Amino acid sequence: MSDSPAGRLQALFEGHRLTPTQRRIAHCMVRRAADAPFLSSVELAELAGVSQPSVTRFAVALGFDGYPALRRHLREVAPPERPAAAAGEDAGHNEYQQAVLAEIENLRHLAGLLADPAPVERAGRLLAGSRPLLVLGLRAASSQARGFAYFAAKVHPDVRLLDEGGSMLTDRIDAAVRAGATALLCFALPRHPREVVEALEYARAAGLTVVTVAESAFAPVAAHSDLLIPAAVGTGLAFDTACAPMLLGRVLLEAMADELPDAQARLEHFDAKAAERGLFVE
Repeated sequence: MSDSPAGRLQALFEGHRLTPTQRRIAHCMVRRAADAPFLSSVELAELAGVSQPSVTRFAVALGFDGYPALRRHLREVAPPERPAAAAGEDAGHNEYQQAVLAEIENLRHLAGLLADPAPVERAGRLLAGSRPLLVLGLRAASSQARGFAYFAAKVHPDVRLLDEGGSMLTDRIDAAVRAGATALLCFALPRHPREVVEALEYARAAGLTVVTVAESAFAPVAAHSDLLIPAAVGTGLAFDTACAPMLLGRVLLEAMADELPDAQARLEHFDAKAAERGLFVE
């Protein structure tokens, strides 16, 4: 991704201490990497849901004199012509169609990221090697964590789902560490609960390696993750959509199963038992 517009933008932002508002602007620019060099500060502010002065302060935080200087820099490293998939590409589509098209674009972005399989393969090894394996997801991310844990339990000998907060959360992390856990997989989606950030900080202090699926490399959980793989969420409807994080979760399942020598035998055993019990309707 380093040679793509999104990759160059992410490289530009990394290493800077950004405020939550500035991370929001950075995330928006990465998602709209092809359009970013052509957006005015007012347009970018509207897309990111922030004020225009926040965009100016963001540019200064990156070391530029102001937003025009940042935009000139982006144009120097962008193609000379604005891509066809520009701001007006959704003309003629209603809001529901636009939400679907935005999710398709998120999946395309994820496909580009997966052109380098090394991070996913590393995650697969970490998850497969942890006995037990902790899977964390609270509030909006609980369904992603629950879905992963459901399928992971078919191939992994000991999966422990953490989808409820409270004081028991750290107790369950401690218990897993005592049992031999070495890794925790976290699904983190906006808005990010404070409990998730605190749980990841606690897990790392306890010696766990944290693998995180989040909407952006600039998410608040990034500072508490050893390996973060981004998958954008859709923001066009009243409630965010998370097709890309769900698909990335299935990709991580595949990578983990590839590292488990008895994964296929476990699946075949489950299928045989399911048939014996008449578990599924044919």
